[in-house]
Amino acid sequence: MLLRLRIALPDRPGSLGQVTRALGSAGADITQVIVLDRGDGRALDDFTVYWPDAAPREYLVHALESVEGVRIDGIWATREAPGTYPELEILKFLTTAGDRALATLIDSMPVLFSADWAAAATEKLPRSVVYSSWRAPADVPLPDDTPARPTAGTLPSGLHVITAPLPPLALSIMLARAEGPGFHRNEVHRLTRILEIFLMLPAIERGADRAFRKMSAQRL
Repeated sequence: MLLRLRIALPDRPGSLGQVTRALGSAGADITQVIVLDRGDGRALDDFTVYWPDAAPREYLVHALESVEGVRIDGIWATREAPGTYPELEILKFLTTAGDRALATLIDSMPVLFSADWAAAATEKLPRSVVYSSWRAPADVPLPDDTPARPTAGTLPSGLHVITAPLPPLALSIMLARAEGPGFHRNEVHRLTRILEIFLMLPAIERGADRAFRKMSAQRL
């Protein structure tokens, strides 16, 4: 299986090599490393590794704890294949998705961000879910207010979320991760850029309008 590891480590020569050796000795096959942050003598990296399905993740924890100065922020499952450009693939699909553009976006977001589920809902009260991905709960924990821009946070339940407005569509979306760390600001920025491009695509507003009408008809 694929795992994502968010690791903070000293930003000095040799530290990354120590981490990769520790992961290799534990049996992990490293396929990708992404630097999220650097500053004040520290670095924050996301590692993607292949890990045997039956092997306990504690082996990874023990191996990393042997490296001085390392902090593990999270270990969680991911479906984002390393070495690919999933944003480009999804945006390509969206250009031809027509009325299903919104549904295609929502279905793709958990994969793009190594998250659990996503949902789109109306902004006006009473709020209603227009579309949700297959792992979304029956009762999506929608916030009372939608932020003016994509914003990350953690709910009292421990669920990590990004909430973002789609003003032209009178919708907001929620992306949720139950396992692993909270969403990093780089992930928030990445989502912001994807949504900006999404809203520029032709027929997006027409497709959302049809979704509203379909939802209203089902209530009657």
